[in-house]
Amino acid sequence: MSEKSEKVLMKGNDALAEGAIRAGCRFFAGYPITPQNEVPEYMAAHMEDRDGAFVQAESEVAAINMVYGACATGTRSMTSSSSPGLSLKLEGISYSAGADLPIFFANISRGGPGLGDIQTAQGDYFQAVKGGGHGDYKVITLAPNSVQEMANLPKKCFELAEKYRVPTSILADATIGQMMEGINFDFEPVDATKLPEPDWALGDSTNRDKRMVYSYNLKEGALEQMTLKRAQRYADIEANEVMYEEKNVEDADIILVAYGVASRACLEALKIAEEKGLKVGLFRPITLWPFPNKRIAELAKKAKAFLVVEMSLGQMVEDVKLSVNGEKPVHLHVRPGGGFPTGKHIIEAVESVQSGSDKWLYDTSKSEEYAKLILEEGAK
Repeated sequence: MSEKSEKVLMKGNDALAEGAIRAGCRFFAGYPITPQNEVPEYMAAHMEDRDGAFVQAESEVAAINMVYGACATGTRSMTSSSSPGLSLKLEGISYSAGADLPIFFANISRGGPGLGDIQTAQGDYFQAVKGGGHGDYKVITLAPNSVQEMANLPKKCFELAEKYRVPTSILADATIGQMMEGINFDFEPVDATKLPEPDWALGDSTNRDKRMVYSYNLKEGALEQMTLKRAQRYADIEANEVMYEEKNVEDADIILVAYGVASRACLEALKIAEEKGLKVGLFRPITLWPFPNKRIAELAKKAKAFLVVEMSLGQMVEDVKLSVNGEKPVHLHVRPGGGFPTGKHIIEAVESVQSGSDKWLYDTSKSEEYAKLILEEGAK
């Protein structure tokens, strides 16, 4: 890979891996699982040539604990997996959060629960932004919707992780991981040897005091104080690190809210809306945590309604409803378990919101009717 940022055609998973290496990642441990296998494959092929280390771990549990250990030395370290594999890593992620380690991981999500299938899905939102593992902790979670963002967001993740000493992650989906697009890396490669040594990192203590990295403190009241100090950093993140993208929201009657590949289907819907003379906008959270609740609350004062589009039974919709706080109606259009939303059906859902119908608007109590609608009209 040239040091210059010329335009190249890359698959999303490859771009993620190359972006991480360019960002100074020098340790990767992983375990195979579809649809993220290109990430460890790329790391295996290129890490050694970039003065880094790749380890094919014996399991997901082993991989995340290797990352814990490598990161404790101050090395930019990463792992990746997909849905059920990521579930196995949650203990290590919780331990990393408890030890204030700036690890970076990626979840190229697939269908679930359980083994599910290898098709694209967005059912891991709760797991990603509500902690997933045990204890009071947060993970900065970025959601790319293009190969371009897959390439450039790893650097942002490492920088945020080190700035706040918290785990960071990319939550992508199988489609973004597998698709190919022309991209440019928008940053020069980071020289990992010139990164400053963190004042908490383990290593040669000959000429300094010894250091410890741990996720527990058995002194009475100590854990409470550690947790509250960490919570202050979470508040700083929420105040300063929110990222989102907007299209046509200022005069929109209905605002679509979607992330990842679902937001690309919404872009198709915006074109159809323009042809039909409908005032429809799109709000795309890039940081799923911290969630852009303040901006959505501002938009709720202007828009007539919101339509959340998700490739799950509806998870992010809960954060949208909390943000809107009853100011305006929040509706839901879903395609769970490997289903894919289309611009046509999203606009039909928009028209249902306007007319008071319920076609393509999801309600849990009418799940069987919704399933029948997908079978009858999904392929049209």
